[in-house]
Amino acid sequence: MQDRAPRLTGLGHALPARVVTNDDLARTLDTSDEWIRSRSGIATRHHVDPGTATSDLAAEAGARALKADLHTGGTGEVDLVVLATTTPDRTCPATAPLVAHRLGLGTVPAFDVNAVCSGFLYGLSTASAMITAGAADSVLLVAADTFSTIVDPADRRTAFLFGDGAGAAVLRAGGARTGHAPTVHDIVLGSDGGQEDLIITPGGGSREPGSDERWFTMQGQAVYRQAVDRMTGSTREILDRTGWAVDEVDRFVGHQANRRILDAVAHRLGVPADRVVANLDRVGNTAAASIPVALSDAHDRGILRPGDKVVLTAFGGGATWGAATLTWPDLG
Repeated sequence: MQDRAPRLTGLGHALPARVVTNDDLARTLDTSDEWIRSRSGIATRHHVDPGTATSDLAAEAGARALKADLHTGGTGEVDLVVLATTTPDRTCPATAPLVAHRLGLGTVPAFDVNAVCSGFLYGLSTASAMITAGAADSVLLVAADTFSTIVDPADRRTAFLFGDGAGAAVLRAGGARTGHAPTVHDIVLGSDGGQEDLIITPGGGSREPGSDERWFTMQGQAVYRQAVDRMTGSTREILDRTGWAVDEVDRFVGHQANRRILDAVAHRLGVPADRVVANLDRVGNTAAASIPVALSDAHDRGILRPGDKVVLTAFGGGATWGAATLTWPDLG
């Protein structure tokens, strides 16, 4: 056992109250419930109301994770806040310090990470490294996105896919020094900036500061192929590094982008369908939040049990991707 290794002690998620059904979308788009379900597996998603920002969802999810941390014997306080998001409240400043302030965490360091739909895994790697290095004993990792604010509501290709949400996890130092078994075993990450145009919001940054192209765009078929290839490849790599065989995996939690992507990756890996965790039928693609929302939801429903061997994997804009292995803790 490592001297210092991250363990999960609290988990929580938050979804906006407003539920948008496929039939709701069909009133303004040339689409139907059957068309959306057959192409994505999504039936409903949650959208923020005007005036609600990413920080609102992030703070709510963070508060729930901190409360859960107290339940497992934690302090409800942390040394660091990391927020994974593509939809910050503002271009400047970062949103994480505001989330830390709203949670009453004082003047702890806080910063944003942007790896789009791979954001939670990039944040998990960052938080884990800080704990392992001794730079922090505890980290609140939040992943939150409000993609309904950047997706063109009139775009039939993307409007049906995305929902808003936030998921949060409290990580504390475990390992030989503490006597607590670690939760996070290993993480692999990758990127390919040559494919930045696969998933992109063209305007608003320093490249095109005056552009009117404020809407998110995506090359659907190319993203599908890359997502399946990269999620499959990174999962195989992480299993090899951890020393787990595919048939040892109890739960497979992929980025909740599209049911066809999840099924294709599981099929390539040989993961049985009953071990695939999915909730995108109810929440859609919540971008960086999708994995922690799926984990928190699965924990609440009793799907994840202490001791389960869990694999996470994601693909997102950048292009970015990654995978991680965890042993599920007893969160009560």
